Amino acid sequence: MSGAVRQEDTPGAHEVDLSVVIPAYNEERRLGPTLDAITRHLREAGEGTSWEVIVVDDGSTDGTRDVVTAAAADEPRLQLVTSPRNRGKGNALRLGVCASYGHRVLVTDADLAAPIEELEHLDKALTDGHAAAIGSRATPGATIERHQHPLREYLGRAGNFLIRGLAVPGIRDTQCGFKLFDGDRAREAFGASRLNGFGIDVEILQHFRRSGWPVAEVPVRWAHQSGSKIRPWDYARVLAELTALKARSVRRADLLAALAFLLMSVLLYAGRWIDPNHRYLPDSLQDQNQWEWFFAVTADNVVHLRNPLFTTLQGFPDGVNLMANTVMLGVSVPFTPVTLTLGPAVSLGLAMTLGLTATATAWYWLIVRRVVRHRGAAFTGAALATFAPPMVSHANAHPNFIVLFMMPLIIDRALRLCEGTRVRRDGIVLGLMATYQIFLGEEPLLLAAMGMLLFAVAYAMARPDVAKESWRPLLKGTGVALLVCLPLVAFPLSWQFFGPQSYTSVLHGDNAGNSPLALLSFAERSLVAGDEETANALSLNPTEQNAFYGWPLASLAFAIVIRLWERALVKALAFTVVGAALLSLGPRIRIPLTDTVIPGPWALLSDKPLFESVIEGRVAMVCAPALGMLLALAIEGLTRSPHTLTRFLGLTAVAAALVPIAPAPLKSVERSEVPAFIADGTWKSYVDVDAGETLVPVPLPDPGNAEALHWQTAAHLEFRMPGGYFNGPFGEERVGIYGAAPRHTSNLLREVRYSGVVPQIGDNWRAQARRDFTYWKAGVLVLAPQGYDQQLREAVEKLVGRQGKWVGGVWVWDLHDGS
Repeated sequence: MSGAVRQEDTPGAHEVDLSVVIPAYNEERRLGPTLDAITRHLREAGEGTSWEVIVVDDGSTDGTRDVVTAAAADEPRLQLVTSPRNRGKGNALRLGVCASYGHRVLVTDADLAAPIEELEHLDKALTDGHAAAIGSRATPGATIERHQHPLREYLGRAGNFLIRGLAVPGIRDTQCGFKLFDGDRAREAFGASRLNGFGIDVEILQHFRRSGWPVAEVPVRWAHQSGSKIRPWDYARVLAELTALKARSVRRADLLAALAFLLMSVLLYAGRWIDPNHRYLPDSLQDQNQWEWFFAVTADNVVHLRNPLFTTLQGFPDGVNLMANTVMLGVSVPFTPVTLTLGPAVSLGLAMTLGLTATATAWYWLIVRRVVRHRGAAFTGAALATFAPPMVSHANAHPNFIVLFMMPLIIDRALRLCEGTRVRRDGIVLGLMATYQIFLGEEPLLLAAMGMLLFAVAYAMARPDVAKESWRPLLKGTGVALLVCLPLVAFPLSWQFFGPQSYTSVLHGDNAGNSPLALLSFAERSLVAGDEETANALSLNPTEQNAFYGWPLASLAFAIVIRLWERALVKALAFTVVGAALLSLGPRIRIPLTDTVIPGPWALLSDKPLFESVIEGRVAMVCAPALGMLLALAIEGLTRSPHTLTRFLGLTAVAAALVPIAPAPLKSVERSEVPAFIADGTWKSYVDVDAGETLVPVPLPDPGNAEALHWQTAAHLEFRMPGGYFNGPFGEERVGIYGAAPRHTSNLLREVRYSGVVPQIGDNWRAQARRDFTYWKAGVLVLAPQGYDQQLREAVEKLVGRQGKWVGGVWVWDLHDGS
């Protein structure tokens, strides 16, 4: 043993039944009574039982060694192992356990806080088949005869809670220094350990858990002893040690996978990152303006301690219910410093790029943990789950549908519930995860829940035995999750559904489902097989190309399912893909190349609460991770094949299915400049912000033209404006619409913008305009150069009754003269 000397090696040591290992550092005062108690108990335990006691002096500077030497003079079975310097409890235990010969090894602290008589209870647990038994102060049945100081006890419990939650879930008392191990397994675990401090207790338990060796937690009597070496802040050191150990244990392949995902995300947004403040994704339509505004308004609300769920900066005077719009508070709030420092354009770009990376890494982690061990197979499956054509389409404009890193974690936690080992804890964690996901995006959570339900039903049919064992803990854990989640989200959700500017539902038309052809065709941004004309004909717009997996991938998936059909996991994944694909076709399915229309399964959900606001075509996004897992299973199977030709043909088929849908970088164009009237602050001479006046763009911003939102963020949200791009209520039934509730003047200007036709404007129109200007508290009308701007200028001049002025690159009409 490096750095250690065992003082004596007795004959017959290999026949020892029990080894007792005691780490000691400056324990001159407490060690003597402990050794007397232990040796006396072992002598009285009965003849025929061989034992040894090993004290490891961890570089003590007092008389610890002398105490052991004196006791060993009367008891040859007492051994001393020394370390030349103090290196910590972990090092001492490692030296002592590795020097032991016992069929069973007991480790106990020098203070003997748990009496040696409690060994009987631990010994019974090993006799019953466990590989280790932990003397626990926290298990029901334990007796604490003398407590620590209340503050120390509270801090210790808090530290232990963090340790067991993050490092060894399910073990209530990881740090109690009274543990009995199977000797050979203990020597293997301690020999492989790396920590020198108090964290070794957790490291050893982790080793046992990874190896599948059962561990029992046994209640014991315990009494606090004065002179404890453990200080409250040592729990923080344990967490730091374990974190460092975890970081060292990450495989190089895992790091390379994460870096590759980051590179893929950066390449996807390469056009924007050339100059993030002056580049625009044209396929996002007006959504980039909207999302940058969301990030800006959230940061503004946070820094000014305003309600993050509401604002009147858009849609004045009614305002915007931000909780009813997907502002992604779970990202936009943490990104507040970035938004304030670098601007909302950079903040949004970072959130989407890093969000994609985190999502891919999370899918990779789940696939490695639950599906395959082969890192290359897991990488390919995670890449498909994250960068499939539907995801790339939404990457233009919808961060809530690509920042999905919580989904794999939620799925894994639900699967843990099915195992039934830590139902309450896993339920609490699941509830917290669901809460956070609600602040990232509710619709993706709903779609994920649908996918999980499809998978669960299929797996239960394939493995009824597993379902029988799993449904009770799953149901109980889900109940715990709801009890945790609902109180946390009750106020935000009540604000969303019943607060100011809430609405009942957003209608997307009679049928926003996919065509069956869309599932087999190629998306616009597929690098090799991209087909803009076909994709646009089969989708709502470039941001809603929700299928487009391509016929080669569909064919490969079919072949994988046929080849691996005997596996329950494959059956469940196949059912999930087919079920999600059918639901995504909408309430009515038109058979391609015919006029035949048949009812679709979505018809059963289309008028139900929550589902009525879902664009049903998006359900096809559920197919992406399921297809990714099928692909990972196939690749792992191919790598294990002993036949070179099989591997070659199989991997070639995988490449042939994936290459056509590999994503091309998103389109990027030079961004429209913010007019100098806004950029240099000239607008402040026309708008009395303190009096509540607004700046009114002509026409009012709406989902078709939301450039004014960019003006507003460029002006640091210092002015309000009517109109806008958001979801809000319309009419007495409060049906959800895109944009502000229309008024006569906003409708007129909108018609001119799209038609170029100026209607007959008389006194009635001018009177109505004055009423609308008053309602909006308009200080100035602003018309920037755009299509049909001459007609718009003519219309405004007729409404106002005078010509505008050309100021800072825009036409302005100052309304302070009463016009």
